Amino acid sequence: MEPNATVKLSQFMAHLTLVLSFFALSHLHIIKLCSADKLTSVKCIETEKEALLAFKNSLTDTSNRLSSWVGEECCQWEGIVCSNQTQGHGHVTKLNLRNPFSSVDNSGLDDAATAYKRSCLSGKVTTSLTHLKYLTYLDLSMNDFEGNPIPNFLGGMINLEYLNLSFASFSGLIPSSLGNLSRLQFLDLYADSYLNTESWELRADSLNWLSALSSLKLLNLGHVKLNEVGETWLQKINLLPSLVSLNLYYCELRGLPVSLPFIQFTSLSVLDLSQNSFNSPMPQWLFNLTSLRTLHLSWNFLQGSIPREITNLESLEVLDLSDNLGLEGHVPGFLGHLTKLKVLDLSANEFTGEILEFLNSVSNNNALQSLDLSSNSLVGVLPESLGKLKNLQHLLLSSNSFSGSIPESIGSISSLKVLDLSYNKMNGTIPKSFGQLSELANANLLMNSWEGVLTETHLLNLKSLKSLRVTTEEPKSLVFKIPNEWLPPFRLNTLQLLNCRVGPAFPMWLQVQTELVSVTLKNVGVSDTIPEQWFTKLAPQVIQLDLSMNQIKGKLPHKVTFPHLNSIDLSSNHFDGAFPHWSLNANQLSLESNSFSGSIPENIAELMPRLERLYLSHNDLSGKITSSLCDLLSLQVLSLRSNHFSGELPSCWGHSFMLFGFDVTNNNLSGVIPSSIGSLRSLSVLMLGNNNFHGEIPASLQNCTGLTTIDLSMNKFTGKLPSWIEGKVLASLFMLRLTSNNFSGSIPSTLCSLSNLHTLDLSGNTFSEVIPTCLNNLTALVLSKSGEVFQNIVYVVLRGREPEFSSFIGYVNSVDLSGNNLTGKIPDEIANIAGLHSLNLSRNRISGRIPNKIGNLERLEILDMSRNHLTGPIPGSITGMISLRHLNLSYNKLEGEIPPLPQFNDATIFQENPLLCGHPLPTKCKSS
Repeated sequence: MEPNATVKLSQFMAHLTLVLSFFALSHLHIIKLCSADKLTSVKCIETEKEALLAFKNSLTDTSNRLSSWVGEECCQWEGIVCSNQTQGHGHVTKLNLRNPFSSVDNSGLDDAATAYKRSCLSGKVTTSLTHLKYLTYLDLSMNDFEGNPIPNFLGGMINLEYLNLSFASFSGLIPSSLGNLSRLQFLDLYADSYLNTESWELRADSLNWLSALSSLKLLNLGHVKLNEVGETWLQKINLLPSLVSLNLYYCELRGLPVSLPFIQFTSLSVLDLSQNSFNSPMPQWLFNLTSLRTLHLSWNFLQGSIPREITNLESLEVLDLSDNLGLEGHVPGFLGHLTKLKVLDLSANEFTGEILEFLNSVSNNNALQSLDLSSNSLVGVLPESLGKLKNLQHLLLSSNSFSGSIPESIGSISSLKVLDLSYNKMNGTIPKSFGQLSELANANLLMNSWEGVLTETHLLNLKSLKSLRVTTEEPKSLVFKIPNEWLPPFRLNTLQLLNCRVGPAFPMWLQVQTELVSVTLKNVGVSDTIPEQWFTKLAPQVIQLDLSMNQIKGKLPHKVTFPHLNSIDLSSNHFDGAFPHWSLNANQLSLESNSFSGSIPENIAELMPRLERLYLSHNDLSGKITSSLCDLLSLQVLSLRSNHFSGELPSCWGHSFMLFGFDVTNNNLSGVIPSSIGSLRSLSVLMLGNNNFHGEIPASLQNCTGLTTIDLSMNKFTGKLPSWIEGKVLASLFMLRLTSNNFSGSIPSTLCSLSNLHTLDLSGNTFSEVIPTCLNNLTALVLSKSGEVFQNIVYVVLRGREPEFSSFIGYVNSVDLSGNNLTGKIPDEIANIAGLHSLNLSRNRISGRIPNKIGNLERLEILDMSRNHLTGPIPGSITGMISLRHLNLSYNKLEGEIPPLPQFNDATIFQENPLLCGHPLPTKCKSS
């Protein structure tokens, strides 16, 4: 299913609720008529039967929904209702072909998508329907008409009172002929579709046709593009005196009039103008619609404060001003005058200050069921008056700056089902009265700094609890002090505990949570073993499993099938034993920093065919790296760092099209780099450091043009640097580390064309000749370009693990040519590399003077030119290097007085320069 399928589903369900509520109120007489007619034996009129069959033949009916459309009695066909005539014959008055699909009946999104598509009618709506002269009700909603236009002839079916074409993938212009339907009471053209992967668009360039629909009670043009109708759209709709419900959601309307000369649609009960980006204050005419019960104005970028005149809307039950981003000021206390208000959503705005006055004003409002103030800039503690909202079911206060404790009075909100205090600055305690919330299903207390102790009393009566999420931050401490054998009244499907102290034991209240779909127990201090049956009971339904950063010990069950598991993280524990032979469809498996031993299963591609990221670093795994890893066609990251793997790398990488991170650092691998590595066209990070590889860098590697990091350090590679390591081939190269190998020859000037290079480390080789004078062409270093994008890629490969990632960052913006056989002078141009943080030229045979403009390197933190043949004085400009914290110029032939460098008092950094004098050397300079 599409990534936005869940959003589509929620929009559809909200739309359906609105339509059904209106339908129940306004069309009860139609329901009764239909029910009565269906029970009678009404005979079909032949011409109308033929019209229906012709319509059927124009449709594609994959699921045979119209299989009953056979025989003579069309009034008995599915979806057909006829009028009851005394002669025994009746006209077709109702045609209801709404798709019966219900996502509730499907277990997953993919299943829902398939079921929806199968249950759709598609094809064309043909003119045969015009023979149904007495049709008053037509519903083709929730089908898929694949971008066909709404037929113009529908405007000739003048007896229609109900027309529903919503969620049906119609496109093109709305025919103005619909304005002929003077009896129409219900018009629903909601133009989104449940699975719309095409660019179909339903639009109108004028709304003049609406003026004749004087009987219209419900008008739904959600997702219809109205950007061409101009700024008079409201005046056209204002001419509909019977209108009760109006939905113009996401219509790209232009302008929201501040005022109207007169209000004619005063019967309006439901108004939805969401997602139109008006960029204006709330208009005054709204407050004359005193019959309003539901008002949705989200995502309109409304500005300013909420006007006091909103209290005119005394019948208001639902007020949604969310996601405007610009409404500001305090949350007004006068909203308490809206005594019938059931739902108040002010989320994602710029409201500031405390909410004490507001809560005091609404505390006697027994109607309020849902309060959402999330994603604002609200501050202060939560007052005890919160507990007076006795009928509140949803309390959403996330992403603010609330502090302190949850008030004791929370236990009085006996109807509370959802509590979200995540992403605040709560730094107090959770009261024992929390345990009285017997209706609470979802408690989200993430990303705060809770402290104190939670006992079984805090959880005692939470019999409805399905989701519990709690985190705290050091140095705060939140301790679950619950008897190991205590059994809770709830069975969770979501559990997320981070940085809380639950251990050291794995308590019974967690062991009995075997219905979990998502579980995170990260850094909770568990050092116990976990029973194998806990894993096996979770296996059938669990989607996400994270037990990382504990000290959990013991062996995992050897063979378990996890059909729905997407991600599993057991890293940073004390698990031991063999690599688990689990059968799963997960895209990420993180087992790093444990004590797993043995080899990677030869059939890993069969066990875990959908793996995208495999993290096995810092274990005791050994043996050869299995070639079956090449069969993981979706593999993106392979991290085998710091194990005991030996032998050669597999030479089978031709099919690993997605692999961008390859890390086998710190193993016992040998042999040459296989040429098939060059088939990894997506490869970005290649880390082969600290092994026993030998030979030359293979030419095939130049095919990996997306390489950003190459680390071949501490191996036995030989030969010259290939000429293809240059900007035209490796335009994105960020880091090149070849330290401690046996590379030889001169440093090629082609390296200078690597415009994104931030790290050049050629130390510990046998490079000879002079330092290239073109190093100032390393644009990223000269201009101090950000390397954040490249660093983030390595962060993914290393999973941010310390100290490896900090070590990697330490190499950024550095040039290290130390420990070679370089000769000649230090190029003056090196002083132009303004972004350098570290420059190491030590242990070479470089001669001549230190460039006078070396002081231009104001960002340089590390400068090491020791053990060379440098002569002359230390340039005075070195005193301008304000960031310098490490300096070594020892073992050279420098002379003269050391410039004043008060941050350096260690004489060893200047030693073995016989002609140097001054502080911090003991040799004093002779006065001139």
